Amino acid sequence: MKKHYIFSVAATIACLNVLAQSGNRHPTLRQQIADIAGNISGKVGVYAQLLETNDTVSFNRDQHFPMQSVYKFPVSMAVLQQVDAGKVGLDQPVDINKTDLTTAGVSPLRDKYPDGNVSLTVRELLDYNVRKSDGSACDILFKLLGGPEKVNAYVHGLGIRSINIATLEEAQVHKENLQVQYRNWSTPAAMVQLLKKFFQDPVLSDSSKEHLLYLMTTSGPGAKRLKGLLPEGTEVAHKTGTSWTVDGVTAANNDVGIITLPNGTHMAIAVFVSDSKANDEERDATIAKIAKAVWDSWK
Repeated sequence: MKKHYIFSVAATIACLNVLAQSGNRHPTLRQQIADIAGNISGKVGVYAQLLETNDTVSFNRDQHFPMQSVYKFPVSMAVLQQVDAGKVGLDQPVDINKTDLTTAGVSPLRDKYPDGNVSLTVRELLDYNVRKSDGSACDILFKLLGGPEKVNAYVHGLGIRSINIATLEEAQVHKENLQVQYRNWSTPAAMVQLLKKFFQDPVLSDSSKEHLLYLMTTSGPGAKRLKGLLPEGTEVAHKTGTSWTVDGVTAANNDVGIITLPNGTHMAIAVFVSDSKANDEERDATIAKIAKAVWDSWK
């Protein structure tokens, strides 16, 4: 009996050590993220979730951050939901006039057709919206859907309340309107909730989901953000957002997305850097370092 009792104590201690090590993994990862965030001026928000296990790590998870072009992701979801409902066709032509084009900010569409007078399909507009982060395409899609309030209602209808979509791109792309962008906000936790719902729940048809994943995986902007320090060839379906830099301060430098890990599991992650005096390289590197820290912990 005495030997059995000693064995049981030893076994219990061993189990407690294992549990302690397991339980400390996330505080350690969170401290890594906090340390990275502490090395840059401004506010940093992070939420990451391993979708197959619901494991999470966060930093400033419930604070509001301006989305900038990150909101092109829910806009695209709302368009594809209308496609699935038969109310919009991917190959449906949309007539574009000069007044439909944004007058500032990033818009390859406006640069190519400065006078409008062109017709593009919804499929082409989605491509511009996601892969090129085109402000004009986003506003045209907003108008097709009935305005920002319709997209906001769509997101809230999915059960996600801590995202607010209030304005067109045209309203937030001018340097003199810097405060407008703060009306389009998300918490890091809510954005990951939306990514998870998009990826795991049947909110879109399989074809619409795969189409949007393709656009996000092949998008051009943000090569040095979420995927900047990840192994070459890592699949990252993401959407960036970036504001003007005025008087040395950048209101938004963001990247959110779904990263495929080597074992085939997926992590959804949102990293927002707001009101920062750091330069472009430093802001991008902060996002890349945080993504790499989570990757190293969960891969």
